[in-house]
Amino acid sequence: MKLAIIKYNAGNVTSVVNALERLGVNPEITDDPEKIKSADKVIFPGVGEASSAMKYIRERNIDELILSLKQPFLGVCVGLQLMCKHSEEGDVDCLGIFDVNVRKFESDLAKVPHVGWNKIADMQGDLFKGIVDMPYLYYVHSYYAEVKEGQTIATTDYIHPFSAALHKDNYYAIQGHAEKSGDTGSKILENFLSL
Repeated sequence: MKLAIIKYNAGNVTSVVNALERLGVNPEITDDPEKIKSADKVIFPGVGEASSAMKYIRERNIDELILSLKQPFLGVCVGLQLMCKHSEEGDVDCLGIFDVNVRKFESDLAKVPHVGWNKIADMQGDLFKGIVDMPYLYYVHSYYAEVKEGQTIATTDYIHPFSAALHKDNYYAIQGHAEKSGDTGSKILENFLSL
């Protein structure tokens, strides 16, 4: 299997590579359009700030490339947020794959950013095949994707419910760090590789 991890200005992808290698896959980190187009699967991970990441993506036409892909595609963390319509982080228009806005957590009662383990619920679809009960994912984020009927395929409740995962056509995304989420995260990645 040829698996491409999109290289862009959004943090360290070593933990994603390590998690995939544990599953027997050797991904290639690349920003080469031909390598990305010819991959069987594509992962779009990231940590960082939305507006600067979108600027980098647009300057290199990675946005148009992502929107043209037909193979299974998985966004992780900031990757999920960049796949949404608009982000309050830097007040930036994003890729618009999901008809969802990304908003900042606001609370005097809970810590922001949301860091640590939290339950996922309302799981639907192939990404969660074989995952039962209410498993935990590891999160590090100050911004969240709203819940959208027909696109949200899992939720987490922190301050209020938000989209823990989204799906539309060949595009999937998770907010939590699957690569740092133990057996549950490993199973999500395994399920993605089986799509």
